[in-house]
Amino acid sequence: MEMSVTEKFKELFNELEGCDEVDQKQKIEEMKRMIDEMNEKEFESVFTTELFENIHKMIILKKFSLKDAISLLMCIGSFNASFIILKSSFESSSLRHIFEIIIIDEEKKKERKNERLLIDLCECCLLLNNYNVDLSKDLLGICIRYLLKVALKKEEDKETQKEVETAILALSCIRKLQKVPKELFLNEIKEIVFYQQEHHNLTPLASRFLWLFLMDRLDNDESLEDVFVNELHLAREVARELEELSKCVDWTRKEKEKENRGKEVKKKFIIRRFLYAFFFFFFSSSKLWNEEFIELIMSIVQVLRASRDNHKETFESCINVIETAAGKKVVKIEAFLKGGAVDAVLEEIQRPTLDDKIAYNGLIFFMNVLYRLKDEEKDEMEEAKRKATKMELFEKMEEEGYEDCIFGFCNCKVESLFDEYIFVPNVERLFVHY
Repeated sequence: MEMSVTEKFKELFNELEGCDEVDQKQKIEEMKRMIDEMNEKEFESVFTTELFENIHKMIILKKFSLKDAISLLMCIGSFNASFIILKSSFESSSLRHIFEIIIIDEEKKKERKNERLLIDLCECCLLLNNYNVDLSKDLLGICIRYLLKVALKKEEDKETQKEVETAILALSCIRKLQKVPKELFLNEIKEIVFYQQEHHNLTPLASRFLWLFLMDRLDNDESLEDVFVNELHLAREVARELEELSKCVDWTRKEKEKENRGKEVKKKFIIRRFLYAFFFFFFSSSKLWNEEFIELIMSIVQVLRASRDNHKETFESCINVIETAAGKKVVKIEAFLKGGAVDAVLEEIQRPTLDDKIAYNGLIFFMNVLYRLKDEEKDEMEEAKRKATKMELFEKMEEEGYEDCIFGFCNCKVESLFDEYIFVPNVERLFVHY
């Protein structure tokens, strides 16, 4: 009977201790190839706290060089970061604590500082962080400083591009909720983004994770919103990234028909990370932004339509993001019309296979839009423009009988996102009083 990939990996790892340096390197390369073949469950079953403790012991006993350990850990970390593995294992290991001590001690040296070691250990600590442990202020400052130094490299040879990609991937692992003072990164990040926009020097993966890092920083610092949106053109750039990612996924294949592994699956996970970041951005922001948000809404709608039949989790995330955006003054109402969101949601609520959660989100989307139109009237919005938007919205809903479809849900009981049944409120008055 053929051994599973996890059994082969464990067997190779157990053989490391008795190998010479050359054999160890060969086995490590083979183990790294195996990691790329694993799915999420296989990965979690192998990379336990016990494994990290064994790596630490082998380093102490000089049966495993620190350089080779880092090589293996970087591969583990890249998988961990790309697939958002949330199981804690490295954080609770002694290896993590030793790495952090080495980083801080090495940084304190005034002479003969090993910068390459510092960068490697910073990347390991962040890539294996799992998003659920706050880094100390000192460690965070060191990691950001050294990794940005790598990310600022502009050479376009493959080796440098890979270094930059790994550094940005590691930076994107800093927790969304962890406060990162903008003084630590803003000027450098702006330089990286501006250079990328002009020269396209970053790999696709590096570019995507750069924007994820930026969107995560918005959670704790509203002062960054204007810089990110109007200077760095966040909405436009992220829309393009999402569009390119969507093209790389075969949405026609059902998730259960394909193994949860490979480059395509990694791209799907990155799409979900983008959608997760959008949700919090729209939820927390209170400003009304520029026309580039039409492009962003269009790209989300594109993923929504593509994922509708076979990728339920991604599809529900898209609906959730659109509904949240409609309830906030981040995106103008016209963007939902021009970006195709109104059409997409209208299509969903009349599908014969409509489920409670989609019905709930769809109806809340329209109620948010209608309330927004009323609020904008109170805010003395340009009347002709408001009336034109309202007329376009209502005509679109009336053409195919969508208005009747929405009324059909009035006072119906549907299951909300909070797993409890609610009554959909009367929406007739919103239509009647406009």
